[in-house]
Parts: sequence; C-alpha cells; structure tokens
Amino acid sequence: MITNMDRKKITEAVKRFGSEAGENGEFLKELAAGLAESPEIGQEFLFYAETGNFSCKAKIEGYTAVDIMIWQIDHFKAQMDRGKYDMRENGSKMVLRAFDTMLKMEKEPEKYKRLMQTETGTDYPDKYR
Repeated sequence: MITNMDRKKITEAVKRFGSEAGENGEFLKELAAGLAESPEIGQEFLFYAETGNFSCKAKIEGYTAVDIMIWQIDHFKAQMDRGKYDMRENGSKMVLRAFDTMLKMEKEPEKYKRLMQTETGTDYPDKYR
C-alpha cells in the first residue's frame, strides 16, 4: 500500500531524477501518479530512490525493472547509432524510462512481454536465429 508519505517521497524522487535526466512536465507528473497508484512498482521505485539498488520484488510476467533496463539498453544504443546521444551516461533517464515501461507493462503485459522477447533495437540479418 502506498501511504501519503510514500506518495510525497515518490513525487520528490521523480522530480529529482527528472531534473538529473533533463525531463520535466507532463511525463514526470504521469510517472509519479502511476507509481503512486501501483503499490508494487511504487515500492520498487522508492527502494531504488532510497538505496540506489533494485530489490527486484516487483515483477510483471516474471520481468523486473532490471530486465526492462537491459532490454532498453539495446534501444538506447540504436538511438546513439542514429546520432541521438541524450541517453548516453544518463542513468536517471534510463531509470525513469524503465519504470515508465514497467507501468505500461503492468497494463498491457502480453504486448511488452512479446516486445521484450522479440525486439532488440539493433537490426541485423537473422538476429533471432
């Protein structure tokens, strides 16, 4: 259960990470609200915000925030290949995006499970063989 104190901590941590990540506005508001409404993922985020580590207790279809970050790293690398460097060495942005994806995965588990199992972000012939 997310208490009012936890909601406040979530909002403050999202703002802090958002500032470090160069994020602001609607994305951060929606992320903070989503984390506050999802007890398991919200607690995982708070644990990370307070310790800098993942407890990996929150799981969607067996996937943790760490699994999502690993999957997203391939996408970040693909963006850098295209000259977009805003994710490079930006751990705060990667963490925020991972928790955002985890919240989306909670709502549409099959969609994200399929993406994580089939999509790597790097295109090359026969990548799934």
